[in-house]
Parts: sequence; structure tokens; C-alpha cells
Amino acid sequence: MDARGALRLTKHHGAGNDFLVLLDPDDRRPFSASEARALCDRHRGLGADGVLRAMAGQGPGWLAMELHNADGGVAEMSGNGIRCLVQAAVDGGMVDAGTVMVQTLGGLRSVEFRPGPETGLGYGRVDMGPGRLGDEVGPDVLGAARWGQHVDMGNPHIVLFGAEPDDVTVSMQGPRWERSIVGGVNVEFVWPGPGTDELTLRVWERGAGETLACGTGACAVVAAAYAHGEVGPRVRVHNRGGPLDVELGEPGITLAGPTQKVGDVTVDEAVLAALVAQIPTEVATRP
Repeated sequence: MDARGALRLTKHHGAGNDFLVLLDPDDRRPFSASEARALCDRHRGLGADGVLRAMAGQGPGWLAMELHNADGGVAEMSGNGIRCLVQAAVDGGMVDAGTVMVQTLGGLRSVEFRPGPETGLGYGRVDMGPGRLGDEVGPDVLGAARWGQHVDMGNPHIVLFGAEPDDVTVSMQGPRWERSIVGGVNVEFVWPGPGTDELTLRVWERGAGETLACGTGACAVVAAAYAHGEVGPRVRVHNRGGPLDVELGEPGITLAGPTQKVGDVTVDEAVLAALVAQIPTEVATRP
């Protein structure tokens, strides 16, 4: 926030998964749930899958990350979002490119970030931590999926593996599965191909609806698919917004992919307050 009462944000996306980022090194400007909803609204706001706030971390050159989904809810972790956060922090001089440690609600994460060859383009490789496999989904509720698996990536996921779903299946089954767990869960519809050790993904994200990509979701589907013998330890995951590369190893999973800065945005605090007043708090914004 500047002296004139305006928020200065940047917008970024990772494989089409888009975020608004505020650099707040002194932890002075947290977002409320209603402010996040207003900013992320794609018709009455700026439009995004989530809002990120970058604060100084506990170590030198570290960052702390706060993430609100489009519905205003707080999320533990985002594999695409964390790359966008680091890109914004590097561009803004909070940290240097290279290895950046980021404190998240899902745990401490390491991000290897480098600027790309084109303006606004970056590339990040994230230590995502372990993918913890939970219960399998019972056959009585699988529907058209061959198998289903709960996976914990620091945030919750349900992976449904089978044939490519149509739009109706995603739009109807996504929210049903999202609500199947208290607090909500991310839902991945995944199928093989197009090549060997490749998977294709459509994702219904908790608090955001269907998004063009999901980093933690890509890691969750690879962890589950590897356990079921569908793929090897290095997998390219094709999202609707572009591919992400996932590698299983010790002690955890790594996620690699691009980030693109879209632009700089200035939001007057008074205007933001007016936008908040226009959006019903009980309605979650969907992209």
C-alpha cells in the first residue's frame, strides 16, 4: 500500500492458473475473505483464481506466503501460486533469483526460480514435499472412474482416474466431490496420455471451481498414478492451461513449470471497499 491509499498488485499465471500478488514485507496489509472475493471476481473485480501476499520470512532471503482462494477461503499451498509469488518477489527486489525458501501453511517449501528469456517470463522448480496417499475411494461412488485415491499434498485432494470426462461431468461432479469432505477438497479428473509417462488433467479446485491448472493437483495425480502402476517417477501432466513436469523422489515431489507476469495493477482502497459492499458474502465467486 502506498501513501495515497492504493494497493499495488501484480498479476501472474502459471499454466493459466492466475493470481494477484501483493508484496507486503512488513506484514501490514492482510486481506479479508470479502476483499479476496471482490478482487478475484471476474466480472466485478480484477479476476483471478486467488490472491497471494508475500511477506518477509523467518530466515534471510526467505518469504512467507498467504493465499486466499477466489471464494475468500484460506488455502494451505499452491504449486503454481508459489512460483508466481516468488516471481513477484524477485521482480520487486524482496529476494534474489535462485533458491528461495517460502513458509506456507502446508510447510516450508524451496523454490528454484530463474527469469526467462522473454519479458515477464520465469521458470520455477518447487520442492513440494511428500505426497501422502490416503484411503482409496470406494467403488460404489466412483462412477465412471477406474479408481480413486485421497492424497495429501499439504492440502487435500481426491484423484479420480479413468476416461476423459465431459464438461457436464466436471461441472456436476466437481462440486459434489469438493463438498464430500468437511472444509472442502480439490478434485482431479485424470486420464492417461497423450504419450508414455504423460497424464492429462482437469481440476476442480476447492474455493475456485474449475481452473486451467493446479500444481498441487498435478503432484497428487502423479503420486497416486505411480502407486497404481500407471506411470513412472517422471511425468508430464497436461493441464488445460499448459504442461507441468512432476518428478517423484526422496524426500519428496518436485514440480516444474513456467510463470508469466501479466501486468501491474493499482487498486484504490476506497474502491475496493465499495466492491466488497457489492458482493454478497455468502456467495463464493467462481471463475
